[in-house]
Amino acid sequence: MKKITIIGIAVLIFLVAPVAVLVAGGQQESDNSISFAGSGGYPPFNFVTDEGDVIGFDVDVAQEIAKRLDKDLEYKTTAWDGIIEGLRAGRYDGILGSMAITEEREKVVDFSEPYYYSGPQLIVRKDSDIRGPEDLTADSTIGLVTGTTFEQDAEKLGVNVKLYEDDTQTLIELLNGRVDGVLTDRIVGLNAISELSQGNKLTLVGSTLRTETMGIAFRDDNDELREQVNTVLSVMRTDGTLTGISEKWFNGQDITVE
Repeated sequence: MKKITIIGIAVLIFLVAPVAVLVAGGQQESDNSISFAGSGGYPPFNFVTDEGDVIGFDVDVAQEIAKRLDKDLEYKTTAWDGIIEGLRAGRYDGILGSMAITEEREKVVDFSEPYYYSGPQLIVRKDSDIRGPEDLTADSTIGLVTGTTFEQDAEKLGVNVKLYEDDTQTLIELLNGRVDGVLTDRIVGLNAISELSQGNKLTLVGSTLRTETMGIAFRDDNDELREQVNTVLSVMRTDGTLTGISEKWFNGQDITVE
């Protein structure tokens, strides 16, 4: 009887030990949940409500991916200029926050297939003399979010740049006359004009400067998860789910096709 008891305890220790190792290594959570990050200040893609909830197009896409992977979603908000470093440090599984796929970023992270397309456009006050990017001069000051690809566009335009945490700040600065214009995503601009207090005083001018392709960023050692998400995105595109989420947030427009 003593021998059986000892053997039973030994087997129990053997079974529990791997679980303890997983908990100590912080891996237990990843078996049951998946975490994505965004800035939380980029409406209508990902933004925080007055009640403290994070909602938006990106969040709905993330929720659907988690559901199809049979995992619980954790959507985390963090400063955009440090979001890649947070990913590489393992603070979340991926960045699903309207990140454009660029050669520079692909040097440090891997991207999923695209899940939507957009582009940068100039926003000015309606009482401005600026009617398009061609009216900007070396004395013009443009507000934009730090860490975005829009900085490169501003450099090409030859304007002064003021950097901010998110587009709520850039557009408020524009309304207050502290910058001459804001360079941001076209869809973000359209949403801001309709939702922001005094947004009717703003207008988009010119056309998009270029097309941006948006993807989900993963650590370069996490090919398995990236491939799983790609499979889910492909099915979501085929069965119309991506289109449905887009139409929900963008007044019937489908931004998921190029």
